[in-house]
Amino acid sequence: MRTLSLGTLKELLRLSLPMVVSQGAFAVMIFTDRWFMSHLDATHIAATLGGGVAMYFCLSLFIGVITYANALVAQYYGSGATEKCPQVVTQGLLMVLACTPVLLLVTVFGGEAFAHLGHAPAQVELETVYFQILMAGSAFNLVKACLASYFAGIGRTRVVMISDVLAVLLNIPLSWALVFGRLGLPELGIAGAALGSVVATVFGVGLFLCFYLARDHQLQFQVAASFRFNAGIMRRYLRLGIPAGIEGFLNMGAFNLFLLMFQAYGVAQGAAMAIVFNWDMLSFVPLVGMSIAVTSMIGRFVGMADMARANQVIASGFILALGYSGLLALIFGLLRFELVEVFSTPGGEFAAIRELAASMMIGLCTYMLADATIQIAGATLRGAGDTRWVMFTSIALHWLMLAVQYYVIVEARLEPLVSWWVFVVMLLVIAAAYLLRLAGGRWRRPERLAGVMRE
Repeated sequence: MRTLSLGTLKELLRLSLPMVVSQGAFAVMIFTDRWFMSHLDATHIAATLGGGVAMYFCLSLFIGVITYANALVAQYYGSGATEKCPQVVTQGLLMVLACTPVLLLVTVFGGEAFAHLGHAPAQVELETVYFQILMAGSAFNLVKACLASYFAGIGRTRVVMISDVLAVLLNIPLSWALVFGRLGLPELGIAGAALGSVVATVFGVGLFLCFYLARDHQLQFQVAASFRFNAGIMRRYLRLGIPAGIEGFLNMGAFNLFLLMFQAYGVAQGAAMAIVFNWDMLSFVPLVGMSIAVTSMIGRFVGMADMARANQVIASGFILALGYSGLLALIFGLLRFELVEVFSTPGGEFAAIRELAASMMIGLCTYMLADATIQIAGATLRGAGDTRWVMFTSIALHWLMLAVQYYVIVEARLEPLVSWWVFVVMLLVIAAAYLLRLAGGRWRRPERLAGVMRE
């Protein structure tokens, strides 16, 4: 039995390239927002990182559950039950309606948390504004995530690419105009960057709906008959999706707390981390796109009960992800000082930011292959419904890292680079754990996969 197939590699490449472009467009959107902020000062860069990560933390539980639509839709598609695919979307939209009141409460009161994290008062004010505007449009983020997961699940990743790229092409000039007061629009600074993102998200939802409600698509998938509650699909959605949501929520919580603790070192250290994570996104976010394609294909072959093809997907995924990350790690390592200089801010404090960020880039290059491993192995396990193991393992390692970070930053008051290397080691350990699970084979037992398909 061959574990590497040129045909499967080509199919994964066909599905993943649009998702890589889509996720890469998202990375470019955040990248340019922070680049715009670098033209103001270092506090604005740090505030976009803190406020943006806090927003994604507040959405992570809901996003984790709702985006499991990718695997569910792929499994139904692979088993031939295509009429159930749009019913997954309906259940996802019902969940968005149910959680919207919670999101509104978080929007109003969540910004108060920044004042208790030891950040400078000027940074707290900017973080709160950025966070609250992004959260005001958070329900649209969930709707967009649900529709994108559906199209990825049925293998129409070009729809996701088109919708996301067009939304970013609107976002970048709109945010520029709103940040700096151009094209007759008011000068809103960091609030303009957040508002531009919300408007672009709403626009993206509209594009997805145009594809979803197109006549040919409606006829093929019986969309008109899907607008109803389906208890069986909802139970399965929650049973498999909730572990994914809890994993994302608690991991994002641990990461967010680490980030906020690290920013307590000072504005220069917070800005250095923001710069490094900006370049990290150009590596990590496209890998997320690749992992979405892997989840879709694994889900489809689980639905078809064809684990030989699933093995081919795993091998192809590792080849693409490790090749991409390895090349980028080499480039980042050789050009680390030049890449940091892209975010040079006005004033004399950038010299300290430059030195710290360039040193942190070495750690980034160290963990990039681990990130690739985590994305492909994690996507495989989630696509096969092994969400509980992923949840327990990932959460345990993230929160162990956070406990160590508390000692390093708060108790021992060690240097920022010590904290950074603790983070790097955590990613290497997670990658090793995922590889061991993948090689063990327990997740692929026929009786277990049959349980995953049960409603």
